[in-house]
Amino acid sequence: MDKKALDYKKLGLKCGLEIHQQLDTKKLFCSCDSMIKEDEPDFSIKRNLRAVAGESGSIDIAAELEQKKEKHFIYQGYDDATCLVELDEEPPHEMNKEALKIVLQLAKIFKCKIIDQINVMRKTVVDGSNTTGFQRTSLIALNGKIPGSDIGIETICLEEDAARIIENRTDSTVYRLDRLGIPLIEIVTEPKIHTPEQCKKIAEKIGMILRSTKKVKRGLGTIRQDVNVSIKKGARSEIKGCQDLKLLPKIVEYEAVRQLSLSNIYEELKESNAECMKEKHDLTKLFRKTSSKVLKRILEREGRIYGIKMKNFAGFLGQEIQPNRRYGTELSDHAKLYGVNGLLHSDELPEYGITEKEVENVREKLNCNERDAFILIAGNENKVKKALDVVIEKANNLNVEGGVRKANPDGSSSYLRPLPGSARMYPETDIPEIEITKKILDSVKIPELLSEKTKTLEKYGLNKNIAGKIAYQKEYFEGLFRKLKNLKPGFIVDTFLSKRNELKKEYDINKENITDEHIETALGLIDKGKIAKNHINRALADIVKGKFNIKDYETIDSKKLENEIKNMIKNNPGLSKGAYMGMIMKKFKGKASGKEAMEILNKILK
Repeated sequence: MDKKALDYKKLGLKCGLEIHQQLDTKKLFCSCDSMIKEDEPDFSIKRNLRAVAGESGSIDIAAELEQKKEKHFIYQGYDDATCLVELDEEPPHEMNKEALKIVLQLAKIFKCKIIDQINVMRKTVVDGSNTTGFQRTSLIALNGKIPGSDIGIETICLEEDAARIIENRTDSTVYRLDRLGIPLIEIVTEPKIHTPEQCKKIAEKIGMILRSTKKVKRGLGTIRQDVNVSIKKGARSEIKGCQDLKLLPKIVEYEAVRQLSLSNIYEELKESNAECMKEKHDLTKLFRKTSSKVLKRILEREGRIYGIKMKNFAGFLGQEIQPNRRYGTELSDHAKLYGVNGLLHSDELPEYGITEKEVENVREKLNCNERDAFILIAGNENKVKKALDVVIEKANNLNVEGGVRKANPDGSSSYLRPLPGSARMYPETDIPEIEITKKILDSVKIPELLSEKTKTLEKYGLNKNIAGKIAYQKEYFEGLFRKLKNLKPGFIVDTFLSKRNELKKEYDINKENITDEHIETALGLIDKGKIAKNHINRALADIVKGKFNIKDYETIDSKKLENEIKNMIKNNPGLSKGAYMGMIMKKFKGKASGKEAMEILNKILK
C-alpha cells in the first residue's frame, strides 16, 4: 500500500484521542506515595480473577474473553509503596482532594460542564492489571473544547492507574503494585480528527495544557495516548500505548492502511466464495519425523498439531495489510489469546524447517486444491482447539471488525481483545458521592497555560524554542532576571540549559549533583563582577565540589592590567600581538577577561 496514495478525506478517516496522564499527588484512594520503584519487591501474592456482571446484568465481552484464558496473576509489592487498599484487603479511602482539584482546573480550562455530583464507578477489568478485578473511575466533566481548536472534549474522568506488567507467561502474568492507584486523568476527544498530523498536533496541545497545571508527573510512562481510528469501510479500533508522539501519525496511517487492506481482501474473498472449513484435523502423525525445531519442541512436550482447510484462500493469508504484518498475522493474533504461540499457514510454507513433502502431505490430508490454503496450530490440544475455533470464526466473518489493539514500535498494531461495552460498569459501593458545590468551584483557579508563558518569556529576547523549554519554570526565571540585573536573560537561561552537560564532559561531575542553587550562586558571582564569565565552568565545578575560594577568581582592575601589559611589552619588545596575548592570558588567567586584555593591547600597540 503506497501511503502517498492515501486520500484521508475519501477514506473517511476519523480519529479520537484518549489521553491518560498521571497526577503528581498521593494515590487516589489511599495515602501511599505515587512512586515507581526499581529495587526488588518486598513480597508477592498470587490471585485468580473472574468477571462479574455489570449494572446491565450481563458480563462484558472483553472481560469474558480474559476469563477464558484461565490465567492466574502474581502481584509484587513494596512495604513503603503498597498498602492493604492496593491488595484489596481494605476498603478504599476517600478520593484524593488534591487530585480532584487538578482535574477540576483542567475541566475549567477546557470549558467543560462539570458534574454536580461525582460518583465512583467500577469498570470490570480481569486481565490482572487490578487486584480487585475492576478499575475505579469517576466522570468529572463533559462537553468541552480544546482552546484554539474546533475539536471538542467529550469527557474528563479521574481514575486509578493500573498495576504495571513485569512478565507475561503462558499461564500467568506478573504485575508490580507500585503504579496501582496513582491518580490518572483521562481526557477523551470527539472523533473529529481527520488526518494523522492533526492527531499529533491535538495530542501535543492537550499535553501542553496538562503540564500547565504543574501537578502532573513527567517522564516515560507518565502519559499515554490511546487513539481510536476508523474509515468508512472499516470499524473503530482503539490502539493503546502510543507513548511517543512522533510515532502517533504513523500509527494512525498504518491503522487506516490495515482497515483498507482488510476491506479489499474481504471483497475478493467474497467474490471467490471463500470459506474456512470448520472441521479440525489432527495432523500430528504427519510430523512425527519432522526436522522443524518449532514443531519438534511441541511434540516432545506431548503437544498436538491440528490443521484446517481454507477453501479458495490461497494467496490471501500472505497479503500485507500493514508493514511487516500480513492477513495471516492478524488471524495469529486471535489464536495467541488462547495460549498458543501462533499459527503457520500455507502461503508461508515450506519454511521453519517444514519440508515441501510435509506440505504436500497436509494438502492431501485436507483435500486441498491449488486455490485452497490451510492453517496449522500446534500445542496443548485443548488450547489448540480453542484457538482454531476463533480462527475459523474470524476467517469466515468477512467484515472489518473493531477491537482493542496494542501499538508496536514500528507503528503497526496487534490485536488484544474486543472493544468493551456498557456491561463492564457498575457502581462503587465503598466510596460516598462527592457534591461539587459553588464554593469548591470558586476555589479552583485556572493556571496560566505554558503557551502563554512562552509568549511572555519571548519578550525577554529568548527565541520560541528556548522560551518553551523553561516555560514551566517561568516565575523562577523571571525572578532571576530581576535579581541578576547585570546579566542578559539569554545568558542566564543558556547557563541553566547547557552547564550540566558541559561539567559532565569537562570535570566528570554527575549532572544530578548540579543543583539550580549551584548555578544560581555562580551567576550571582558573575553579576557582582567577582568572577569573569569565561570562568563560570571552573567556578561552578568548584562550587559543586565545595572547594570554591573567591581568591582564586579575583579580577585585576583595568588600570592595573594596562600598566602590567605596558611593562610586559617593554620587557619583551618586538613580539607579535598573538605572542603578547599568550603571555598576558598565562599570567592573568582567571583574573582578566580576554576581551578586555585585547582591547588594551590594541590601544597600546596602535
